[in-house]
Amino acid sequence: MQSFTCPACDSRVYFENLFCACGAALFYDPEARAMLNEADPCANRDAIQCNWVAIPGETLCRSCCMSDVVPALHIGDNQQLLERAERAKRWVLANLSNWQWFTDADGGMRPRFQMLSENTGAGRAEQIMMGHDNGEIVINVTEADELIRVKRQQELGEQYRSMVGHFRHELAHFLFDRLTAAPGFQDEFRALFGDESADYAAALQEHYNNPKDPGEDFITAYATSHPHEDWAETVAHLLHMVDFTDSFVSAGLMMKGIPANYQPYAETDADHLLTIAAEVAIAINDINRALDNSDLYPFILTPKIREKIKFAHGWISQHGARGA
Repeated sequence: MQSFTCPACDSRVYFENLFCACGAALFYDPEARAMLNEADPCANRDAIQCNWVAIPGETLCRSCCMSDVVPALHIGDNQQLLERAERAKRWVLANLSNWQWFTDADGGMRPRFQMLSENTGAGRAEQIMMGHDNGEIVINVTEADELIRVKRQQELGEQYRSMVGHFRHELAHFLFDRLTAAPGFQDEFRALFGDESADYAAALQEHYNNPKDPGEDFITAYATSHPHEDWAETVAHLLHMVDFTDSFVSAGLMMKGIPANYQPYAETDADHLLTIAAEVAIAINDINRALDNSDLYPFILTPKIREKIKFAHGWISQHGARGA
């Protein structure tokens, strides 16, 4: 994520800030990718701390208007959980806007979100399956509770699980549907990932009954289950790496091999981007180990995985404003 400053005093402010330390109000303009001191606020500014500007002529911002369903905020911790989940959604949408997805220049379809909570006030936890279907994305906001999310990460034997990761994964499915309209995409995809028309439900059942080791061809074990999930996991990791590299250079940090004024989202050479991202990850992994913390990025980019990520980068970074 890029760094931001307050227009009133030029102090450093952060993506989620509603106010600067100088007292000035802050409003994030997703089209300009900048902070403002004056703007029409999203109607959810007070309810869930949304600091985005409202769409001209409307009450909600670009992100909040994508949420068709939200949980009852008066029940349990739902208000706080939705606040955290929506913040993660705004973060990922802001990332994708660097490649013109969902901006004013993008004439294509927008995703619709069902933000659901396991706590419906009925006295028992509601079962929620996160996923994407025909433009609709279901997100379980209960996982915005870090303790619950870490417990499920351990139960599933995952190396990484986060709300930002959930949005990146599910939006990858949506982007796949958009990209299938682009000439050449589907043929190139099948040559690399396999036939996505294979029975999805049967593939997932087989995955859960007989989980496979990812080996050197897949970024995660879940990616082995079906070409659709291989794509979604691959895209999510592309977005992870571009964004933590962008955060690194936006913070003013430099290291050998990174060009001055490097802009990861503007990079067209995916090989170069992955090489730099890997070096940044290794350096921060070393810092985390010095504090006895988990690695920032505990994954290995094999040649096959790099090939898949490069494919995803080429299509996603170049097709956001083409209405695909």
